[in-house]
This record gives sequence, C-alpha cells and structure tokens, in this order.
Amino acid sequence: MSGTITKIDPESVEFKEELDKTIKFTDKVCAQFGFVYNPDPEINQGIQFGLTRNKLMHGKRYCPCFFITGNKEEDRICPCKPALEHEIPTDGVCHCQIFCTPAYAASQLKNEEIEAVVHQHSRGLSTEECQMLLNKSDIDSDELTALIEARELGMVNFKIVDVREWMEWKMGRIAGADVLVPTSSFFQTLNEANIGKDEHVIVYCHVGSRSAHCQRILTDMGYTKVSNLAHGIVSYGGEIVRG
Repeated sequence: MSGTITKIDPESVEFKEELDKTIKFTDKVCAQFGFVYNPDPEINQGIQFGLTRNKLMHGKRYCPCFFITGNKEEDRICPCKPALEHEIPTDGVCHCQIFCTPAYAASQLKNEEIEAVVHQHSRGLSTEECQMLLNKSDIDSDELTALIEARELGMVNFKIVDVREWMEWKMGRIAGADVLVPTSSFFQTLNEANIGKDEHVIVYCHVGSRSAHCQRILTDMGYTKVSNLAHGIVSYGGEIVRG
C-alpha cells in the first residue's frame, strides 16, 4: 500500500475522542433543525465516522460523501447548505442519509416492516401496507406474491400487465396476470385493454428490461400508478400458468 495514503485508526484514542465530539455535533444538528436520525444505525455510524475522519484529516467536518477539492465555495461542511435548503425540505433526507425529517424516518421504518413481512412471510399485509407497496416504482417477487394474495382477499385492486409476446405468454405467465400487451403492438393493444390512467398497474416481462421501458412510456402517457416487476418473470417465485 502506498506510503502517501493517510491511515487513521478507528480504534485509536484520538479517533474515539473526536468521534464523541462528532456524535454530540450531529445530536446538536438534529435538535437545532428538528431533524431525526436515519432509522438505520449503520448509516448514521458510517457518516459519523466519515465526519470524524475528515475533521482529523482536514480540520473540518466535511461531508464524507463528496470529494474534497480545497475550494471553499464547493466543499460541503456538515450540515451543508444544499441539504438544509433543498434536499431535506424536498426529499425528507439529506444526501448522506443521516439527517431526516420525522415523517421520512417514520416512512422508512414502515417500509422496513413491510419488507420483513413480505420476505419472511410472517403475516399477511394490511390494506395500508398494500397501498405503500403499490406506490413503489419497482417491486420484487415476494412483494408481488403478497399483493396477489391480498387482491384475492379483496383488500386491494390493481392490474398485472404482461408486455412480452404471445408465444412467451403461452409458454408461461404469472397466475393472476390480467392482460397481455405485447411490445410489438403496444399502443394498439393498450387501447384495447382499456386500462384506466388512475388504476394501479404492475408491468412485467422476462427480466424486467422491456417492462421498465413500458413503465416509462405509460408514465409519459399520463398513467400515474405504474410499478415494474424488477428482474421479471424469471425471478418470480409464485404460481406460473402455462398454455
């Protein structure tokens, strides 16, 4: 390893003492601006370590997610102006993910709970959880399986749209798929499918590429609630219908 690389030992007394100061600093930022920490403690620790490292190396708590150029106008010192004026008010979270609005943090906790439910199959989804899943741009196999189960119980409504070709549809399709809208005749078939622009729609293809393209087209056409099955039918672990 090059001798020009600065090596800071996180187990050193110097680092630990500075880390304590950094934690007090980030606590103060939260209290001053009404922020809360990210629900993921690993994110918070990683950023606090980075701020501490930059303080020891550069004398200031520069944002660890950006390259330090030496230009005072460009380099971000925590809490940085873009985070305070744009990122957190707009997105609910700063670029580094450590500082969040209470609403964003609560939403993240809820999302983590839903992820645990659908992937560990510990219980069925609530109606609210179904709606949160349908609001995602990309869903995975377990999430779609859970949504189909909820739809069968009358808890939620959505349409599953297969955008592959007729031959692929016959070879095997997701049980519960509502309509085939092949990319080769997409616009004509879409018109015949009579899908409302405010309906929840989940599109899928073989590996997720064609459906992602169709998702963008539908969004541009004014469809407001379109999700894509990430990685397509090849990743789907639920029931497949053939013929």
